[in-house]
Amino acid sequence: MSNTSADKKTGTRLVGAGRQPEWTGAVVNPPIWRASTHLYESCAALKAGTSSNEDGRFFYGRRGAPTQWALADALTMLEPGAFGTVLYPSGVAAISGALISVLKPGDVMLVSDNAYEPSRLMANGLFKRLGIETKFFDPLDLNAFTAMFCENTKAVLIESPGSLTMEVCDTPAIAAIARKHGAVSMIDNTWATPLAFPALRHGCDIAIMALTKHVGGHSDLMMGSVSAGERWYKRLRQTAQTLGHVVSPDDAALALRGIRTLEIRLQKQTNTALGIAKWLDARNDVAHVLCPMLPGSPTHETWARDFTGGCGLFSFVLKGRGAEARDRLIDALDLFGIGYSWGGFESLALPADPAPIRTAASWPPKDYDADDQCLIRLFIGLEDVDDLIADLARAFDAMDQT
Repeated sequence: MSNTSADKKTGTRLVGAGRQPEWTGAVVNPPIWRASTHLYESCAALKAGTSSNEDGRFFYGRRGAPTQWALADALTMLEPGAFGTVLYPSGVAAISGALISVLKPGDVMLVSDNAYEPSRLMANGLFKRLGIETKFFDPLDLNAFTAMFCENTKAVLIESPGSLTMEVCDTPAIAAIARKHGAVSMIDNTWATPLAFPALRHGCDIAIMALTKHVGGHSDLMMGSVSAGERWYKRLRQTAQTLGHVVSPDDAALALRGIRTLEIRLQKQTNTALGIAKWLDARNDVAHVLCPMLPGSPTHETWARDFTGGCGLFSFVLKGRGAEARDRLIDALDLFGIGYSWGGFESLALPADPAPIRTAASWPPKDYDADDQCLIRLFIGLEDVDDLIADLARAFDAMDQT
């Protein structure tokens, strides 16, 4: 089985990606190569091995082996415009690895105000200590975003949709503005994956994913990835190796397995999530459904313009209820687990309060009623939609029981 060419349809590419015959041999999947030491036949071979730094060349376990190379190769194939992909031991490590590859002391980076909280903590902690300034911007205000650039602005980090509040920004416009000002544009593209939003094709320089989520798909691995064109890929790879980033071959094999079913899982979860979002939108005890796939929801038009698919992650805001009522609702759920992360086969519910971490875009938005601010984030897994709706209905009944 040779590596499937990029002109094939998505399902075909997912089946063939990373399955180079020199890595699989006579079996279907690349074997799990557990190795720290790579042996050479001679001193001459040792010297030749150190002269090249690329996947497919044995050197030492920290640079991976066929299992990790196959995963990186597969992810590169899924991201149109990518020259290569670097693997990291978590999604947060991928974000920090991308940023530290681009930034140096004295630089300024712009971060969307709806970003993943660990990204904010990283910006306000680690990078501040390194002498890198962060400015947060409203991801829906392009004029204010443009006005924030200065001669030291070197990177822009966005999420689209944003964590918790699910705003879809105008990524092509943001990337174009960043490029005009000489800044590198990065996107945490975990929500959509390149299947629904090929980030590099939409103008971004660097695409980041938490493979812990959709790619893993079974809530049993931690990993991240960064894909980029040739210029930034080489910098990313060099930085990752300098920092000693490496992923387990066992986890790489799990991620490869997850890739094969990625498309059909996303389709199922997207369809189920949209059905549940519509059901929630019709309820009097729900003030807002923050689901970009839902017609009429905030930034739906931008999502429809730029995206070809979605996923099972969205949020909703209770109408006139406080945190205690929200907790009763979540505690009453049977089919939804309570926990962080998402992207697996099981549904999850999480109480969230964006207000304390927002600095550029207010929460709740100005057009919300004062009592409508209790947010619940849902991830919709592979359960039956009718069963999930019935579970939610029972939980709503329990919410107002004291």
